[in-house]
Amino acid sequence: MNVGDVMSNEIMTITADAPLKDAAMIMVKSGVSGLPVVDGDRKVVGIITEADFVTAEANRSWGRQRRRLLANFLGDPAPQNAKTVADVMTLNPHTIDSASSVTEAARRMTDLRVKRLPVVLPDGTLCGIISRADVMGVFTRPDDALADEIANGVAVDILGLSPGDISVAVDDGVAQISGHVPSRSEARILEELSNRVEGIVAVESSLRWTHDDTKPGTPGM
Repeated sequence: MNVGDVMSNEIMTITADAPLKDAAMIMVKSGVSGLPVVDGDRKVVGIITEADFVTAEANRSWGRQRRRLLANFLGDPAPQNAKTVADVMTLNPHTIDSASSVTEAARRMTDLRVKRLPVVLPDGTLCGIISRADVMGVFTRPDDALADEIANGVAVDILGLSPGDISVAVDDGVAQISGHVPSRSEARILEELSNRVEGIVAVESSLRWTHDDTKPGTPGM
């Protein structure tokens, strides 16, 4: 499953020259904690989050000495008199391609410690946004849909097996795969690819094979 399959298409955006007040109002009314900042061609040039507002307010409210302490702590806080989105936004934010896997999106959000990623087309145009909630939603996919993806999407479409070669049952995200395949390596590939299906938490296999092509001369099971 790709990012484009689960991302949110309805995206609230803002431009860099917009007043901070406008960004705050959009975020509050829409119930979001961050906005992608786009140019006239909908290319992502930045992102503004609740944290940026906190920093901007701290710079306005605190005395010079406290602002200096904040600068030392944060590295590069917003200007004291921030008025526009450009004054506080994070430049060149991390994005992800719509064709990337949901697993890759989850990995990036974890590594970068962010709650969301703008989703872009190959030319950099914003087309959606994926959040932690979208990633978590993958694990609520129905068991029968997961079983169908393994049996047909993986076994038949990818590995070229016949529909009757294997049997797949999924219970609470745990896939149980049985049946017969031509070789041990195909059994291993099927198990590995099944384990990568978004929503599958474990794979239990009792597959049999005709010959063990990992050890020439070894009979099948």
